[in-house]
Amino acid sequence: MDVDYRLAFEMAPVGLILSRNRAMVDCNQRVCEMFGYSRELLLEQSFQMLYPSADEYERLGAVMAPILNVKGLYSDSRIMKRANGELFWCHVSGRALNREEPHESGIWSFEDLSSQRAVKAELTGREREVAARLLEGLTSKEIGKALEISHRTVEIYRARLMRKYDASTAADLVHKLLAG
Repeated sequence: MDVDYRLAFEMAPVGLILSRNRAMVDCNQRVCEMFGYSRELLLEQSFQMLYPSADEYERLGAVMAPILNVKGLYSDSRIMKRANGELFWCHVSGRALNREEPHESGIWSFEDLSSQRAVKAELTGREREVAARLLEGLTSKEIGKALEISHRTVEIYRARLMRKYDASTAADLVHKLLAG
């Protein structure tokens, strides 16, 4: 059986992007639909245009590199930004094609989670990072280690999230973050 890999790439049920040095060198139609850009506007552009802020793009790139270097794979759920400025939850998974230079080239998948999880409150970049880690089930200490901040600082961000989401407990906060 002959397999048309280009057709499989184009028709994948998730967004797919091939990258080189954190720039997009190819993408499928699902990425264009999800982010609201034409393919021509995405190609050869930095992934930064898909992030809520340049700071989040830089911080996440620094977090991903050592994990990609060791495992070759990286995956998380995070808030991304559409062309119209709308923020949405997205599950991102990637593979470095060269572990020694993890950002050199890779393949990334993007799954829009907005139908299951809405972005309800106006959050800072760091609050979004803490919220994403809370949804992964990490403790304050684990989040602090992952984000290279103290667990007490994580607790401050968690308290801010609880106020913004009107949550009475950490479990209530997670429930409200998950609620669409």
